[in-house]
Amino acid sequence: MFSSGPKYQKLTTYLRLAINRLKLLEKKKSELAVKARREIADYITNGKEDRARIRVEHIIREDYLVEAMEIVEMYCDLLIARMGVLQTSKSMDEGLEEPIASILWSTPRLQSDVSELSVISDQLALKYGKEYVASCRKNSLNNVNEKLIHKLNIHAPPKVLVEKYMEEIARLSIFSFLLC
Repeated sequence: MFSSGPKYQKLTTYLRLAINRLKLLEKKKSELAVKARREIADYITNGKEDRARIRVEHIIREDYLVEAMEIVEMYCDLLIARMGVLQTSKSMDEGLEEPIASILWSTPRLQSDVSELSVISDQLALKYGKEYVASCRKNSLNNVNEKLIHKLNIHAPPKVLVEKYMEEIARLSIFSFLLC
């Protein structure tokens, strides 16, 4: 009637579901970014640099999101691989601290796209406690992957990066035009 701990079979299932969902989203967002790059190349060709710059900022954010999803996917895969350690250890295993903290930290930021992360977080909360989950969400223990934090940052990308993206898109569009 009352459950005292996590259901490891449920956790494994939802980790696998999350991995599949993340792969799908990564592919979809990458394909959309390719189409958007063609649009940006047209804007640059037609002298609409301001509009292109705005679209490039969006592409950079999407690229960052895809990279963040890849990190979370890798951590979900790692938890599946180390499920035996997760089940048998009474305390936090050192090798699982960053992956678990990173998944818990990213859940509120990605759960609208990957709803499975909520169930995963709930199961991890049953194992490690709600206080631990809360501290991971705030990153007060400083154990969340720094790259993941950077990739899911909501600040505008640096102007230098936007310019480099625009230069690269323009260069690739000229190259593809010459091939035709």
